[in-house]
Amino acid sequence: MKKEINVVAAVIVDDLDRILVAKRPPGKTLANLWEFPGGKVEAGEDEIEALKRELLEEMDTEIEVLNKITTTRYEYDFGIVNLTTYYSKVVRGNLTLNEHIEKRWLKLSELGNIELAPADLPAIRIIQEG
Repeated sequence: MKKEINVVAAVIVDDLDRILVAKRPPGKTLANLWEFPGGKVEAGEDEIEALKRELLEEMDTEIEVLNKITTTRYEYDFGIVNLTTYYSKVVRGNLTLNEHIEKRWLKLSELGNIELAPADLPAIRIIQEG
């Protein structure tokens, strides 16, 4: 039986209606794929706390977590990821890359031009449907 991993991710939208995506580094799980920033929910944390902690750790940025978009279950070779995405906005910080190798602000229509982690795709479909 595969390990289940609970993960949260921030869909950060700027004033120009662009969405932040970040590229995973080589040598890590899902290497070189783009994703919404976030990470694992640790024992004793709720999803909101985990998402705020992850963005602070990964990007030195404080966020406000807004509406939930969806929860997706995706089976990778390394385990089953339960990914919950939330609309979020930057409160303080410059989205410094501590874990990722690149970041981009993309229009919704441009998200199809990059290779996103499969677990992130259902959230994009929901956002597109508006």
